[in-house]
Amino acid sequence: MALPKPYRFTFTPAEVEFLAENEPITIVPLHRMDTLQMIGGYYGPFRPPIKQKVPLWLALTLKKKQKCQIQPPSWMDPERLQANIEDEANRPAFSALPFHYMEIAHLLLDCASDDIPRADLVRTLLRDLRERRQAKARQGLQTLDPHYLQMDNLGLMEMNEIRPFFTKSFNELRKLEQPSVPGDSQMSGSTAYQ
Repeated sequence: MALPKPYRFTFTPAEVEFLAENEPITIVPLHRMDTLQMIGGYYGPFRPPIKQKVPLWLALTLKKKQKCQIQPPSWMDPERLQANIEDEANRPAFSALPFHYMEIAHLLLDCASDDIPRADLVRTLLRDLRERRQAKARQGLQTLDPHYLQMDNLGLMEMNEIRPFFTKSFNELRKLEQPSVPGDSQMSGSTAYQ
């Protein structure tokens, strides 16, 4: 696939979703099943209505075969999402969300929206949350300097989206800061990034 040069060294959204599929999630089996032996380990035995934690990829596979219901994570509750949106508006820092929250939400809303209470509202709230977090990341550009940038609680997809732009900006700022005469810099030795 031919990608623009800045995006060649980042993950594609599909690759980021693939990484998120190893996150554990709770399911409620609908059918009795023996232990499943997979490369990554053993899962089960599954006995309805006993809840089990399994990787997201297995939960999605079982859901597609109508063998389980997926319990959405607590952070996907509409009230919690609304609180996170308000938190994003009122605090300068990013609110604490799971590292793969965007990917998990996308996969669950695509495959298991019938298991998510008020799925349309959740989808809208997630869109609002994403827009607020993107605006906050853009505001972070105002404090950008060539030595240090700290943005805690960003998700992998968010980092992946802004990485090409921030990398290019950092490189340009470093070029502008380089002293014209060797030894004229206020910083000596190697630069350590924190």
